[in-house]
Amino acid sequence: MELLQIKNLSLSFGGIVALSLLDITVKEGELHAVIGPNGAGKTSLFNCISGVYPPTSGEILLRGSKISDLKPHEIAKKGIARTFQNIELFANMSVIDNLLLGCHTHMTTGLLSCALFFGRAVRQEEESRLQVERIIDFLEIEKVRKKTVGSLPYGIQKRVEIGRALAMKPKILLLDEPVAGMNVEETEDIARFVLDIKEEMGVTIVMVEHDMGVVMDIANTVTVLDFGSKIGEGSPSEVQSNPQVIAAYLGQ
Repeated sequence: MELLQIKNLSLSFGGIVALSLLDITVKEGELHAVIGPNGAGKTSLFNCISGVYPPTSGEILLRGSKISDLKPHEIAKKGIARTFQNIELFANMSVIDNLLLGCHTHMTTGLLSCALFFGRAVRQEEESRLQVERIIDFLEIEKVRKKTVGSLPYGIQKRVEIGRALAMKPKILLLDEPVAGMNVEETEDIARFVLDIKEEMGVTIVMVEHDMGVVMDIANTVTVLDFGSKIGEGSPSEVQSNPQVIAAYLGQ
């Protein structure tokens, strides 16, 4: 089933074209990787999907409903969560508090109920804390659950950021370079967690990544961008042998 459809998507900043007439379809339950050289438009694509940038033209559909004219918080409520190329956590807050922030999207209590902390506010707080504890177990970060995020190693902070996105109960998880800057062991750990998120939680994943080893090992479908345009798409093996992709990465 087609979960996310990107149709004729273009994005320009003055005379700079970041994305040009992109067509991408992400199927439900797959791990769809987006790759390309630096400046190819990968993060710009994520910013359009998550509502940070309104596209210049074209549209983005989630299960057939247009979302490209919605605000970021509205898109988040529709079920799209993301991580960032540079970690965007609250460094002076604990791991638990950072994860609880991800639950905020689904809180429906009123101001009075929250202020007096009774009724639905208590029930939703309990549900959120149970959900966060499940994520902590899943990502194997029990030992640091009460520690301040800023005091943690880079690789653990990456897990916490993924956990915060999972706390939003997403239909689609956008991972922007999840293994960037990691050593071999940390990369293997994150790749394992990403696969488990897809297979055990049933979350569809769209991943931007420069580590071709990870992409070729775990992706179902790979889309290749260059200068904002799609130059190749298919299985990892098909993309690896695509002459246009080879030229974009290595030169002719």
